[in-house]
Amino acid sequence: MLFASLVLGALHAMVPLTITATGEILSERAGVVNIGLEGILLISAWTAVIGAESGGPLVGLLAGVVTGAVLGLVHGIIAVYFRGDQTVSGVGLNILAMGVVAIGIVDRWGAAGFHRVERAFRVPSLSTPLGAMSPMVIVTILLAALTWYLLKYTNLGLKIQACGENPAAADAAGVRVERVRLFGAIYAGALTGLAGAYLSVDWLATITDGLPAGRGFIALATVVFSRLNPWLAVLGGLIFGFFDSLGLIASTSQELTRIIPYQFIQMMPYVVTLFVVAGVIGRFRSPAASGQPYRRE
Repeated sequence: MLFASLVLGALHAMVPLTITATGEILSERAGVVNIGLEGILLISAWTAVIGAESGGPLVGLLAGVVTGAVLGLVHGIIAVYFRGDQTVSGVGLNILAMGVVAIGIVDRWGAAGFHRVERAFRVPSLSTPLGAMSPMVIVTILLAALTWYLLKYTNLGLKIQACGENPAAADAAGVRVERVRLFGAIYAGALTGLAGAYLSVDWLATITDGLPAGRGFIALATVVFSRLNPWLAVLGGLIFGFFDSLGLIASTSQELTRIIPYQFIQMMPYVVTLFVVAGVIGRFRSPAASGQPYRRE
């Protein structure tokens, strides 16, 4: 029973990290970095609940995807067409989300910082030998496979990687660098929006003004761990998800919490993230023009 709970917990915790990291991998391959993933997760989770309570869980998931895509579009326009600082734009998204969702929860449900999603509005689970599993686990694997195939075996994937490595050469070859980079930003936003919707109308079944709990930043660490490979993002998501699940299970053990305060146990996924990134970051090479605005000569 404990083993099944740990495995299912790791798989469910893996989903938002891997989906978000997968979208960001494509975006960074195209040359656009977005550190506002935490904010996109939060706003998308909020709009997903509104959508689910209006038209059902599938509408909620779609609302999250659309919200994320719109926020990715905004970030892309600032980064690509206005050549703004991508770090500042990402930080702006994070700050915007904290204010919008804190006010939005009170305005929509009259509750300060918390709203529980009823079962009728949640994504139905699949029955497995281990127990109830979200279908989003399967969707996560499919999205990673699709993104890997797109980057490795398609003409669009070649254009995306060219825009991240050498946009001037890509431009000279006839590639519309701005459009490709904007697509990357929207793709990352849409997948992050889906991950945010999963948090609120599936896995955690709630919306709070601190719902992502740093998962947007752990997803960025997963990108570094993956070295921009979607399949390694799945592995990274599983590693961080395992410790997230382990921390949650351990924090409910009265015997263990008598020895170690539960706050320290819940720190485990973040501590593991620091160690993993510290071990990988020296060997990580981002695309040469990633994060840099392109100016046609």
